[in-house]
Amino acid sequence: MASYLQIADDEKGHELDLFCVPRHYENDLDKVIIPHGLIMDRTERLARDIMRDMGGHHIVALCVLKGGYKFFADLLDYIKALNQNSDKSVPLTVDFIRVKSYCNDKSTNNVKVIGGDELSSLSGKDIVETGRTMQTLLSLLSECNPKMVKVVSLLVKRTPRSSGYRPDYIGFEVPDAFLVGYALDYNEYFRDLSHICILNDQAKEKYKV
Repeated sequence: MASYLQIADDEKGHELDLFCVPRHYENDLDKVIIPHGLIMDRTERLARDIMRDMGGHHIVALCVLKGGYKFFADLLDYIKALNQNSDKSVPLTVDFIRVKSYCNDKSTNNVKVIGGDELSSLSGKDIVETGRTMQTLLSLLSECNPKMVKVVSLLVKRTPRSSGYRPDYIGFEVPDAFLVGYALDYNEYFRDLSHICILNDQAKEKYKV
């Protein structure tokens, strides 16, 4: 079972004025729930765990855009550093795909795969994915006959709406709140926020489409 850092439901979080938060978002957020430094430290550990488990296989790292791009980039930076500074290294290539399932703060239950290169090129490869909407994508990837698929997700929510699926590598287990920042968005806003924060109800209306 994947290990993770649990953020409790009653986690008080941190006051916004203790951190660097863009002024244009100061009235839109309740609190900082995961500071950027903690994200980076946990991501570094995930990179170490992946390198330990994957052996010397060729890895195709597949990023789920857009919400996964920051985590993906930072995770790959740590993997590349391990490749360069340890006796054990793995060949690494990257690819990108976009998956859309949200409108405002609600899941549409209609997962759309948008863009991305030809997935048939992944046949026979070991794949590490990052992202939130996985089961539809995993079904699609299985048609390409990869040698192995491992899923890395920075966040997993505790929610009654969960299908029960758990990624192979998890950064944090978090409360059932709408989170933004570190490339996670609300209708394309808040991707430029470094910390992961809880969005307030006023902002949900302000940026609603």
